Amino acid sequence: MAAHPPPPHKPQRPSFPEAVAQGERQKLRSRRSGRRGPWFGMGMFGLVGWSVAVPMVVGIFLGAWIDATRPGRWSWTLMLLALGLMVGALNAWYWIQRERNEINRERENDRDGPA
Repeated sequence: MAAHPPPPHKPQRPSFPEAVAQGERQKLRSRRSGRRGPWFGMGMFGLVGWSVAVPMVVGIFLGAWIDATRPGRWSWTLMLLALGLMVGALNAWYWIQRERNEINRERENDRDGPA
């Protein structure tokens, strides 16, 4: 009696030897590139933090200067702080998305075979 293939909606899991080989390829590529590890993750946290903090601080200083030289009804400090936060959030999103795309590209390469 022939074995039935798995239903199309359920993805087939790789066999144990295939899963081990895929993990080994990832580790070898990681060692060759020297990019992944705990320090890389900490660096990404730092990059995201600075990419948000720098535009906010620039907005605060620019807004405080405008408020000091040209006082008005609206607080430029608060408006430029909010603008800096938005710019920083977009900047952080860009860096995280870029890293995510690179990780997905590496995973696709692992599925295609050894690098």
